[in-house]
Amino acid sequence: MKIVIVGCGRVGSTLAENFDADGHDVIIFDIRTAAFDRLPETFKGAAIRGDGTDEEVLRHAGAEGADIFLSLTEGDNRNIMAAQVATETFAIPQVMAKINDPVRAAAYAELGVVTLCRTNLMVDSVANFLNLPMQTGPGIEIPETPGHEHPHPSAATIESPAPHDGTASNPGGATGAAGRRSVTTNDVDIAKTGRLGFRRSRG
Repeated sequence: MKIVIVGCGRVGSTLAENFDADGHDVIIFDIRTAAFDRLPETFKGAAIRGDGTDEEVLRHAGAEGADIFLSLTEGDNRNIMAAQVATETFAIPQVMAKINDPVRAAAYAELGVVTLCRTNLMVDSVANFLNLPMQTGPGIEIPETPGHEHPHPSAATIESPAPHDGTASNPGGATGAAGRRSVTTNDVDIAKTGRLGFRRSRG
């Protein structure tokens, strides 16, 4: 399989190393050359210094036709933008974006993007270790409607919701760039986002 990874941090580099060792065709991007020092000398894939949100950079590096696309940088906006390009421009069948903010992870999943939420995963692991019942959102959220079938606004227009009053955090109001509507807590269903975060189960 051809696998594209955006972000050569600890997770991205570890996945790239293992995919490469298993014989897959791996392309990994990072904006910092030093990030590739995490890759072993035996790595046979392509390590590209460039912006993984840029369509032309991805195309020139051979991302088109990939089977899997993983966006694993430290920036939520960068990850969702890269995932959007992979889904809408290149029609890559399996795309995942790492989103640290649980509410935004749920919002993007509602818009058709598979999200990996490190916050939920860590909270769940700590709760299990301490044997403390605690309700969190899922570590991986799979949308009911795939992204290529679900039109959604660019990541730049989707802001983290303000404190749970249903208002958007961007001062420009409900409309983002190019007239696209920003997502608020109400847009992704208050009932759904209410289950996220540090909240003890009553049972």
